[in-house]
Amino acid sequence: MFTGLVQATGTVSSLAEGRLTLNVDRPLDVARGGSVAVNGVCLTAADDDGGAFVADVMAETLRRTALGALREGDRVNLELALRAGDPLGGHMVQGHVDGVGTIESLADEGSARVVRVAAAPEILRYVVEKGSIALDGVSLTAFAVDRSAFSVSLIPETLAETTLAELALGRAVNLEVDVLAKYVEKLVPGRVEAA
Repeated sequence: MFTGLVQATGTVSSLAEGRLTLNVDRPLDVARGGSVAVNGVCLTAADDDGGAFVADVMAETLRRTALGALREGDRVNLELALRAGDPLGGHMVQGHVDGVGTIESLADEGSARVVRVAAAPEILRYVVEKGSIALDGVSLTAFAVDRSAFSVSLIPETLAETTLAELALGRAVNLEVDVLAKYVEKLVPGRVEAA
């Protein structure tokens, strides 16, 4: 379980034969066997030395997330798994990516940056105005939703402390919707309609 509050960023050293090696920009208490969200994808640390760690990435994960597009030198968002007693400052994030979205537009609005993300209908059905969404592992609030996309606004702190300042048009991003919406749909069949 995660909160979507990024604790550090890392740089891809290599991604080959199912092994992802990352250099971390600040020390993280990553223990072998521990869970780490990498751009919102829950991975298990296979090895670490304080400034870097290695995780195995299954082919299924590479196919279903934006991790497969990572190249040497790309930066990623990192968050350690929530521990008992940790504050819940973001929202409940599982590290199970629901799909991949595409950056459709970027616009500065005062000190914030508005990002519009195109997503498939099977994702958008769970995105509501003023609801939570994780974008590359970052807990955000959707403020506009229509049949093809949703928008979020990035505050200066988010732009400074995550990789979201580096977003570009057409870039693929990992999306995880609020898990509560999926449970509601499962428990109340036929009452939730597609957006």
